[in-house]
Amino acid sequence: MAVDVALSVLLGAHVTHLLLRDEEGRCAGLVTRAQLAAHRGGTWYRDRTCLRDIALDRGPFTSSSAALGDAETAMRERTLGLSPVVDENGYTLGTLALLP
Repeated sequence: MAVDVALSVLLGAHVTHLLLRDEEGRCAGLVTRAQLAAHRGGTWYRDRTCLRDIALDRGPFTSSSAALGDAETAMRERTLGLSPVVDENGYTLGTLALLP
């Protein structure tokens, strides 16, 4: 997906992040508005840049079998406010968010 399309989806859906899937439907990453904001400057660059070409969170993600305390600690160590929760096969079950 191109960055400009991802921005349109984020803005149109009124959400702060998108979960990305690979060709097999497994969780491939998480991209936020803040990460895409850097690409708003020039339309040439933004229109030709794919999400795979920018820095985004590609894991490791929170396992569905992880203890909540361990997941929170891992997120705080990585300074993540949000983490996809995946099953043992890498499919997204939802997201885990830290409260301030």
